Formats: sequence, C-alpha cells, structure tokens
Amino acid sequence: MPDLISFDIDGTLEAGDPPGVIGMSIVRTAQELGYIVGSCSDRPINTQTRIWDEHSIAVDFIVLKQNLGDVMGRFKAEKYFHVGDSEVDKFFANQAGFQFIPAEVEAWELALPNLPLERQAPNSHLS
Repeated sequence: MPDLISFDIDGTLEAGDPPGVIGMSIVRTAQELGYIVGSCSDRPINTQTRIWDEHSIAVDFIVLKQNLGDVMGRFKAEKYFHVGDSEVDKFFANQAGFQFIPAEVEAWELALPNLPLERQAPNSHLS
C-alpha cells in the first residue's frame, strides 16, 4: 500500500508565496515512486489547481486545509503525511490523523528517508 503526502503551498512549495523549500520536482519524484500526492492549503481550490497545472503536475487530490480529514477517507495508504510551514498546518494534520512534517530539509529527510532530495547550495530551494 502506498504512502500519501499532502503539501501545503505557501511557505512549503517553491511555487508558494512565499516560496518554500520543497521543489516541484520533489513532488514529481514522489509520484514516480508511487506516493499518493496532493495539496491541502488555505488557497481556493481553483488557485491550487492552477498552480499544479502551471507545473504540469496531475495531483491525486486538492482540498482546503480544514478538509484534510476527508483525504484519509478517500485514499487508503500505509502512512499519511502533511508537509507545512505553520502551526495551523500542524493543527489540521494532527486533527486529521496525519503525521506533520515541518517544511524544513532536516525534518523532510527524517520523515521520508526513502524519497531522495537533490541537494543544492545553502538557502536555495530543493528541486
């Protein structure tokens, strides 16, 4: 059974405002490795959809942050992760039964050691 990763956008993904440390190529790699991936943000659904479309990534789900719990009901996974940059992300992840991963390189590598990261120069985004 695959694992599922939910991504916040702003402050988490490089496409966010502000940009985060997770590059869009990491999302693609997760998909290639069989992860179920999608976004859970406070941005409107149509805005989240546009961001994914602009990067030619077809995600498995797009939900508002307060609806993260619905994702677990829609997808059977071994583990459920939510990557975000705020206490609000952590709150909704915990409420939904997801493991929260702070949008930081070290936290990502500890939680998802089987998902390779491409190292870049300090203070740059992961791709």
